[in-house]
Amino acid sequence: MHPILKPALRRGWRDRHTVQCGVTPAHAVLLGPVDTATASFLNLLDGTRGLELLRDEGRRTGLPDGHVDRLVERLSAAGLLDDATGGGPTAEDLRKRESALQRLQPDLASLSVVTPEPGGAMKTLAARRTLRVQIQGAGRVGTIIASVLAAAGVGHIDVQDIGCVEPWDLAPGGLPAESVGDRRTDAARQAVRRAAPDRPPRRDKSRKTTAGEPGLSLVILAPRDGLAAHAPDPAAAEPLISSGTPHLYAGVVEATGVVGPLVLPGTTACAGCLLQGRTDRDPAWPRLLAQWRSGQQRHVTACDTALATAVAGLAAAHALAFLDGGAPASTGARWEASLPGLDWHPRPVWPHPACPCGAVEQGMSEQTSDDGERHETMAG
Repeated sequence: MHPILKPALRRGWRDRHTVQCGVTPAHAVLLGPVDTATASFLNLLDGTRGLELLRDEGRRTGLPDGHVDRLVERLSAAGLLDDATGGGPTAEDLRKRESALQRLQPDLASLSVVTPEPGGAMKTLAARRTLRVQIQGAGRVGTIIASVLAAAGVGHIDVQDIGCVEPWDLAPGGLPAESVGDRRTDAARQAVRRAAPDRPPRRDKSRKTTAGEPGLSLVILAPRDGLAAHAPDPAAAEPLISSGTPHLYAGVVEATGVVGPLVLPGTTACAGCLLQGRTDRDPAWPRLLAQWRSGQQRHVTACDTALATAVAGLAAAHALAFLDGGAPASTGARWEASLPGLDWHPRPVWPHPACPCGAVEQGMSEQTSDDGERHETMAG
């Protein structure tokens, strides 16, 4: 282990004996009391020394026996310590890809803030390279999501859509102007390759990626017509439900952005639950949906550039949180914001007893942090 104080957390002295690591209440930790010798020793935790060398440095600076080990243990328990050589074989392979890792440094720093164990951030970042995500929809929302996930290190991203790129499909961070007239799927995949920091690990190309394939880590449904994200068709999600594939909805309908729900088949509410619950509240809803879905759209659907970008960014962030092993706020809920106010708010989506998906209603508690910082005492 080569300990390093997480560089992403800014340090500052609150008083002569207390160091604050981190700026925001969500991540700030207070260290104290810190004596002069310990303060000097903190500067040696830069990832260039192993524990044995750090013990030698501690003895030379007059620290008592065992103090270095206790300090490292406390810093690690407080989530302030990283391991410059940790993360396992996949992380070591990523370290060898110097240019890719340079591109991913901001993502690695962010992961270090939210990943408490030493070496955990690098392990998580390296694991992203092995994940497989499918995105259904190559419009303004879907292509930006695909590009963001690729730029964040997700290795295998498959974008699916039909037709050719139209001028109104273009967006910053998505499809470029020169792609007009190209097949949407091909153009979106090129955008993914441009955004990716390097080539992903090879996989078996003989295996066709399908929506119901168990090997997929996540499917994101980002249809160009946002109605299919706001009021998704349960039949379209049947292969995902039957294969147990997690999937997330995202889109823009009229002037409202939608992210979620993130569906964990058999556990959280699905598109069928959403439809059943809405029908309970509004019996005319199925009749309206049938009219809105019928026929071919003869006009360009509303999809504000800034709103589409915001939806794509939020959806990508929720997707990454899930792929990294977390439970984002879109799990069993849908986040909505409408122009011009853009007040994002969640709407719970509950499993419905009449839905055949088999989801079991579970109480999900959300822990919120207060405005106070965590404190770690370093006496002794």
